[in-house]
Amino acid sequence: MRLTQRMPRETGREYALRTIKDNIIRLELVPGGMVSENELSAEMGLSRTPVREALIELSKVKIVDIYPQRGSSVALIDYALVEESRFMRNVLECAVVELVCTMASPEDIHRLAENVRLQNFYLESHNPVPLMELDDQFHRTLFEIGQKPQVYTMMENIAIHFDRVRSMALSTVKDLKIVQDHQMIVDAISHHDGAAARAQMEIHLSRYKIDESAIRERYPDYFK
Repeated sequence: MRLTQRMPRETGREYALRTIKDNIIRLELVPGGMVSENELSAEMGLSRTPVREALIELSKVKIVDIYPQRGSSVALIDYALVEESRFMRNVLECAVVELVCTMASPEDIHRLAENVRLQNFYLESHNPVPLMELDDQFHRTLFEIGQKPQVYTMMENIAIHFDRVRSMALSTVKDLKIVQDHQMIVDAISHHDGAAARAQMEIHLSRYKIDESAIRERYPDYFK
């Protein structure tokens, strides 16, 4: 399991929730696989209580299945939930990127452009782990520029279904378009063109539909 450093003032429950979510998205905890409270607690250096609370929280968004007296498992991928997650992201991110076109300073645009430059570097070096992190950072930065950081935090919970498919696409799809999409979004923002930024964001968030067949072929046992 991939572990990151516990952040200052982060509670055990928050750390467990963040860590488990991250490992589900990155397929370190695979769809359909059983998860042990004892093993997770030992790996994270926590008691069982915050781990159990994190699993219960994840069960509320249907990414973890809890079976009384038998344990818990990572839910198989349900494309209906992926679509619901994508729908929410589409509504919120298209609105935010239009807002950013009216609010972004030259420094904000430079920050987005630098993020895309690094994405290109890791795309060319076939390194999906930092690419996924930079992808997340790009979208988070849009909400920060648009002064809607709490909306991004709220969106993260249900977005895990969509993010898991995004993670698969990074290691599966040969002709990956996400970095190109981000560059076109930055170009639209730099020209204060809200309509173009919105249109490109809609294309960007719909790519999982295009990639579905390749993802299912690579991971046939991960789907309902």
